[in-house]
Amino acid sequence: MAGNAGMRKGDELAGKVALVTGGARNIGRAISRALAAGGAAVMVNARTSRELGRETVKMIEGAGGKAALHIADVTDPAAVAQMADETVRRFGRIDILVNNAAVRAETPFADIALDEWRRIISIVLDGSFICTRACLPHMVRAGGGAVVNIGGLTGHKGAEGRPHVVAAKAGLAGMTKAVALDLAHHNITVNCVVPGMVETVRGLPGAPERPDYRPSLPPLGRRGEPEEVAAMVRMLCGPDARFVTGQSIHVNGGGLMP
Repeated sequence: MAGNAGMRKGDELAGKVALVTGGARNIGRAISRALAAGGAAVMVNARTSRELGRETVKMIEGAGGKAALHIADVTDPAAVAQMADETVRRFGRIDILVNNAAVRAETPFADIALDEWRRIISIVLDGSFICTRACLPHMVRAGGGAVVNIGGLTGHKGAEGRPHVVAAKAGLAGMTKAVALDLAHHNITVNCVVPGMVETVRGLPGAPERPDYRPSLPPLGRRGEPEEVAAMVRMLCGPDARFVTGQSIHVNGGGLMP
């Protein structure tokens, strides 16, 4: 049942256009599919996962939706500007931005080089800033919109061996509040969805594996599904959430109750 949570058919997003960064796999794929199921046309972004991105687009089109793939590095302002322009050229507008692109490296604090620290921060935090800035004029022209940042439970709880990821995700929660205030007069909502432990495919071919550990399950007794996170994102992008902004909304099975 959980696996279908974000895939229910509807038309509340009909006529809208969404850009989902890191949208090719795992939670990003589920978000792309959920927004398309709501009626939005979706530009799926990936940095290197071209084949997975194509699979995601095929899934959406196979279900009767509209989607395209754009390869771009979210830390490159010129590439992101081109991606935003291509989204408008392809689909006519931008109403929704989901800042999902992230990396979740695990390195003990004493072993983190400054370059690695900056790389993680850049993808999660700078990437969200760059993408939001690039999409802002298009959202203003569209008369408003929704930005959803994908946070992380560790940004609220902390985690051993991941200080760069924790700092980036905590910063994203803070940025959400600040940007929500700045963009409110444009009728643009800005929220942060914070997943807890979610069942995802770990790693890409050739990528280093994360340590194999399974922390204790949350009170609901299971890990979440990507589609359950996607369902919350879809709701925040729809007409029923136009009075919700500046919030960090946790989808974690009770693993944290702030």
